Amino acid sequence: KGLGQRCNYSQFLSHRYKYETSVSHVTNVNSTETCEKAAGSSLWIYVFLGNMLRGIGETPIMPLGVSYLDDFSREENTPFYLACIHTVGILGPMFGFMLGSYLAKVYVDIGSVDLDSVTINYKDSRWVGAWWLGFIVTGTVILLSSIPFWFLPKSLPKQGQEESHSTGTELFIPTISLCSPPDFIPSLRRLFKNSIFTMMILTYLVSVNGFIGMITFKPKYMEQVFGQSASKAIFLIGILNLPAVALGIITGGLILKRFKLGVIGAARVSITASVGSLCLLFIQIFIYCDKAEVAGLTVSYQGDSQVSYNQQTLLSQCNMGCSCSVKHWDPVCAYNGVTYASPCLAGCQTFTGIGRDMMFHNCTCARETMTPAINMSVELGQCPRRSNCDHIFKIYMALSALGSFISACGGTPGYIVLSIQKDLKSLALGMQTLIVRTLGGIPPPIYFGALIDRTCLKWGTKQCGGRGACRLYDADKFRMTFLGLITGLYFLSNILWGGLYFKIVKRQKKLALTNQAKENGVEGDSVGNGHAHINIVTEKEDAGNESTI
Repeated sequence: KGLGQRCNYSQFLSHRYKYETSVSHVTNVNSTETCEKAAGSSLWIYVFLGNMLRGIGETPIMPLGVSYLDDFSREENTPFYLACIHTVGILGPMFGFMLGSYLAKVYVDIGSVDLDSVTINYKDSRWVGAWWLGFIVTGTVILLSSIPFWFLPKSLPKQGQEESHSTGTELFIPTISLCSPPDFIPSLRRLFKNSIFTMMILTYLVSVNGFIGMITFKPKYMEQVFGQSASKAIFLIGILNLPAVALGIITGGLILKRFKLGVIGAARVSITASVGSLCLLFIQIFIYCDKAEVAGLTVSYQGDSQVSYNQQTLLSQCNMGCSCSVKHWDPVCAYNGVTYASPCLAGCQTFTGIGRDMMFHNCTCARETMTPAINMSVELGQCPRRSNCDHIFKIYMALSALGSFISACGGTPGYIVLSIQKDLKSLALGMQTLIVRTLGGIPPPIYFGALIDRTCLKWGTKQCGGRGACRLYDADKFRMTFLGLITGLYFLSNILWGGLYFKIVKRQKKLALTNQAKENGVEGDSVGNGHAHINIVTEKEDAGNESTI
């Protein structure tokens, strides 16, 4: 896993980052762009292979670790221990987001370029942070944290083992090896004949699709809708949302332990948490700031409201004689609060200063929306949002953190609902990890990104003339697409939860009748529905097979 973190090598093999700018056309710098094939055009393979190695290293930890814990702990303590594991697992991403927030403010080529010559700052959409430093830090930590795993014993004494031996009421059940092919296929068939397991995986899959899409594009959503910088968005997610998730997971575990809830009780907690988080997510759709005012895109050069995907609207009478390129994105902010796509499109004629302190003067387009035309100067960067946006953003973050907490409260109960036979426990967790990570982790960024790209108003331009990254989105369409898609996935997840709950109730009633028949001296050879292997002698063992993992 630590070896996989070395995908930062591509940074040292590639050329320096060149951001899109039109300032060179204003200064004395040669503006002729040479289109060369990037030497590191295939360096993404290093990142791909690094992440693949990292995935191979981290995949066994949860299924085998949870099974290892459950095998050697009291049944009533398992929910609390599971909550502790998942809570600690949240602390890593929390510190990771905080580290990412700091590194997002550090220029990608720090130490290789003169930072005084860089005309953009970390609030600019063209800014690229020092992403590669994060892999160095986390890779070192992972290598060090892997050392204690070598000292774990192969097995531990089961808590309360002495007491259970003294009762003499439980039967010894031999462990079935799933490693050999003859055992694997029948075990896999038995596993997927468990309708609750199959439906639970499907429910998880839908909800994980929504979660991955949300966590992937939430920083960009906060940038475009609320005008926050990427570093601040990442920091707030790490300091508010992730601790709320950790607190929710541990709270869910404590609820199960305190009230000693069974499978049905755990299902009720999960459904309640899922419905509550869905309601809060729906409310967030109606919380947003006014759109950024960008001349020729979201407002006209006269200040009228407009939204257009036609690049020709970037041209106006005030800049018609400047021979401006409509492809460049080098935003400048006028004192009237309107952003212009470039100094040229703002009609600027002179400039002073260098680097980030550069100012442009005699901007004829800025004069059109100023009454009277007192100041026709502009400065580098987009204009900030209106002052009331900060208050609206605080409300959004409060609802977001509360939703994260409520949703996480159902996490640990959801694991308890995953009812499987003990001999299939490790296989079930492994299959869950494989299916959810493959179908829940890979597709969402692809289709979320494709739909969000449809809301782009201004695309950047690559050095060779191809389409680059999106620089400005239609905030309203972005909001409806992003939150609407997540809400739809979570709504479908709630419907599946409802169907799953009825299956669980039916299963538990059937088990209760079977146990009652055993107490009355009636032999039950099978339970049916592919669960013929759970006819264990004692009630405790029945409960263990059906409600713990």
